[in-house]
Amino acid sequence: MIVSIAALTVDCADAAAMGVFYRAAGGGEVTHSDADSCWVALGGLLLVFRAVPGYRPPTWPAPDVPVQMHFEFYVEDLDEAQDHLVGLGATVPAHQPHPEALRTLLDPAGHPFCIATRR
Repeated sequence: MIVSIAALTVDCADAAAMGVFYRAAGGGEVTHSDADSCWVALGGLLLVFRAVPGYRPPTWPAPDVPVQMHFEFYVEDLDEAQDHLVGLGATVPAHQPHPEALRTLLDPAGHPFCIATRR
């Protein structure tokens, strides 16, 4: 192996809010937080949320502002997980390409992410 993944860095407007959301959603741990970033250890991966001046959220499904990154998560129950994540601050866009198999939600910074049950 030449490389191994160290972290995934995600741009946003409010790093602390993103850290709180993903820590609560995935049961992770905030390992570092300052004015510009929040680091969350989640499922063996380090997520680094970085506050970027002038951040513009994705406009998915319209391509005006690209998605930038996209998480896919497994859940036990789609409806229960969706309700829980909305309670944490996620929103549900009207456009749902495959709602019976997976759900697309938007995190507090507007990044789309999907939840699906294991098959």
